[in-house]
Amino acid sequence: MKRLALTLLACLTLPMEAMSAEPINLDIATPPVIITRHALTQRQSRLERFYKAGIIGLRNDGMIQVRDSSHLKLVQRQIAEKLVDHENNDRKSLIFAIAESHEGKQARQDEVRAGLVKRWQEHFQSGWWIQDAQGNWIKKP
Repeated sequence: MKRLALTLLACLTLPMEAMSAEPINLDIATPPVIITRHALTQRQSRLERFYKAGIIGLRNDGMIQVRDSSHLKLVQRQIAEKLVDHENNDRKSLIFAIAESHEGKQARQDEVRAGLVKRWQEHFQSGWWIQDAQGNWIKKP
């Protein structure tokens, strides 16, 4: 009985948003999400050669970064940088679009970002560069 009373009291002290918040669905298919995912998919094959060469890596915040362009010619470096810019803009748009489609809207961006970062890290291939929580670059095992 005492446990039930404590549980009820805890629920009453929670903000209304926390009690009514639905779980985040990262696979939601609203038009903005579909369009952004399409752009990300179309760019993936061009990014893969830079991932494999270790030129681009996945940061711990879910964005990608040119991490070693020392052996690239100027034109190749510009291509890599442009791809990274477009990719990161679309990743930010995807986070925004998914959060916007959920109850709580933009207050849930951090939750969406955390879910997507985990997914992106899982999909990253072995041998590609990934940033750990401290910001150190490591090859994914």
